[in-house]
Amino acid sequence: MPLWKIYHPENAFSAQDKQALSQAITALYSRLPKFYVGVVFQEVAKDCFFVGGEPTEKFVRIWVDHIARTLPSPEAKAWWIKACDEAIAPYIGDRGFDWEFHIDETPFDLWSIQGLRPPPANSQAEARWIAENKATPYELPAASPA
Repeated sequence: MPLWKIYHPENAFSAQDKQALSQAITALYSRLPKFYVGVVFQEVAKDCFFVGGEPTEKFVRIWVDHIARTLPSPEAKAWWIKACDEAIAPYIGDRGFDWEFHIDETPFDLWSIQGLRPPPANSQAEARWIAENKATPYELPAASPA
């Protein structure tokens, strides 16, 4: 599951802006079930948001947690950072905000949804979760004898 936590100045985004940015973020993960993608907007008052020891009203900080997939190589990481920057720029940078984000990667085996272990990447069960856009019980294919 990707979870994006967006810390931003008060009134930086309207309800429509939040939905549009959430949809742009969700679109980044088109190979995952949409319900995996969570976005939290957290307003931060000017007297509670400091950069370099000074209060700010033009800075957005984003913390991303990845679990469903990890970025396996330096090239994949660079490509992903660029894709994320391009997706959020119209809502943040193009509106005059400075921004920063980072991504944490949690091991896949430390994750559950509705009490279910998510299916393996690119499996038939994951394809069903994508199509149904919800978590449902599944069984892994039996391992072939050695």
